[in-house]
Amino acid sequence: MAGGKLTPRQKMINLMYLVFIAMLALNMSKEVLTAFGLMNEKFDTANSSLSDSNTALLGSIEQKATDSPDQFKEVYKKASEIKSVSKVFYDFLEKTKVSVESGFEKEEGKLPYEAMDKSTIDEKWFSGDGYSAEGKTIVEAFDKYRKGIESALGNNVKYQVILDNLKKKFSTEDIKDGEGVKKKYLDYHFKGFPAIATIAKLSALQNDVKSVEADIYNAFLGNALTTVASFRNYNAIVIPEKSAFFAGEQFKGKVVLGRYDKSTVPTKVVVNGGEIDLTNSLQDGQVMLGFNAGNVGEHDITGKFTFMEEGKPVDIDIKGNYVVVPKPNSATISADKMNVVYRGVVNPMTISFAGISDDKVSASAPGLTKGSKVGQYNMSPGQGREVTINVTGKLPDGQGVSDKKTFRIKDIPAPQGKIRREVAAKGPKSSLEVSTVTAELDDFDFDLNINVVGFNIKVPGQPTIVVSGNKMDGRAKAAISKAARGDVIIISEVKTKLAGSSIMLKKTAPCTFEVQ
Repeated sequence: MAGGKLTPRQKMINLMYLVFIAMLALNMSKEVLTAFGLMNEKFDTANSSLSDSNTALLGSIEQKATDSPDQFKEVYKKASEIKSVSKVFYDFLEKTKVSVESGFEKEEGKLPYEAMDKSTIDEKWFSGDGYSAEGKTIVEAFDKYRKGIESALGNNVKYQVILDNLKKKFSTEDIKDGEGVKKKYLDYHFKGFPAIATIAKLSALQNDVKSVEADIYNAFLGNALTTVASFRNYNAIVIPEKSAFFAGEQFKGKVVLGRYDKSTVPTKVVVNGGEIDLTNSLQDGQVMLGFNAGNVGEHDITGKFTFMEEGKPVDIDIKGNYVVVPKPNSATISADKMNVVYRGVVNPMTISFAGISDDKVSASAPGLTKGSKVGQYNMSPGQGREVTINVTGKLPDGQGVSDKKTFRIKDIPAPQGKIRREVAAKGPKSSLEVSTVTAELDDFDFDLNINVVGFNIKVPGQPTIVVSGNKMDGRAKAAISKAARGDVIIISEVKTKLAGSSIMLKKTAPCTFEVQ
């Protein structure tokens, strides 16, 4: 406009037009620069808000990891890794922004947007058609951030949308411009841009970092809750009204949905007053119990499951019962002719009713008394030839049952007389003189205390001598001294008495002593 063969006046007019157009362009540029500055402020505010929100989300994951470690422990580990990777890159972008801002003095805390119309990074980030060392560092930081997030998330398809968004926002691959010309990432986004535009762009990238971080945290929480709620973690559980039923009874119970989920872990379990060691008892969310079943009969199971929810313990009551029946590892075998109790001794007996606790069982018969242990009774039969034991019991549902059994009463069998605890002893006369006469019950099931109170002794060629007590008196010793070698001395008519009883025992069999 100001060149060619124009007159000086026309050249002046044309120059004035140029100046006017330049002034209009200058005014527009200042408005755009200010707009970039205001946009940067909004990004800074949004980034601060997102930081607080992400901190709260991470805190929620951490709390859930504390409450339910099996369910959220790995989730929190991944979330912590995401936080670390994001923070490193966010701080790098902040450091880069500070570098771009250098040389501009802030006024009342704000940058001079209208003065930031020149690029301050072209010579720092670029070298010819490629990147400078600083430019390469920036690209490497982008790639490291992107790969760090991808590594933390893995190949789970649930995060594919996040991974696609990550690649879209932080890929550093070459880009085609509007004319189809390939340009390097930094060249396309930053080269030749005003400093304030570069700063606003970096703030926008920081906002993208925070947004990706928030999306991941929310996905972690959402995926964990989806797993918890999935019906794949539920089983139909049959709960009988009681844990044992008798023949002829009607089964009563219910079917409920219960969750067997290894990620749902209690912090404490107490059963029947004792705390369960969860280290060895927890399997796939189930607490495996093991304790002494106790006596025959019905027993209650009570306790509490304790879980952590929002940092506070939540108790769930445990209520149940079970029935102990006699151990099914022995057959009931009885010799019908051997149902015997002996007169004169205490016959120990065990009486019980299958499926009924001892405190709900009662037995009665002449001479029958209850022992100190469960099911223990003692029978001391009196006169007669038989005794019948009647047993009654009360089932868990309150129904009464009864049974009885008859036993024959027999006398204690005849003892065997012995000298030196032998039936036919041998030895010198001097040994017999100091020996004690005893009476014993061989192969008898009861250990009885039988006292010898008298006996007769017959030495060949000598009259029979009656002795009181269980040892030889003077007359017996005198007769023994006259015995010859080979003589057999007979001890008979052994009189016995059962200690602590008035029962007379049958006649005791004699014993002998051969003099040698």
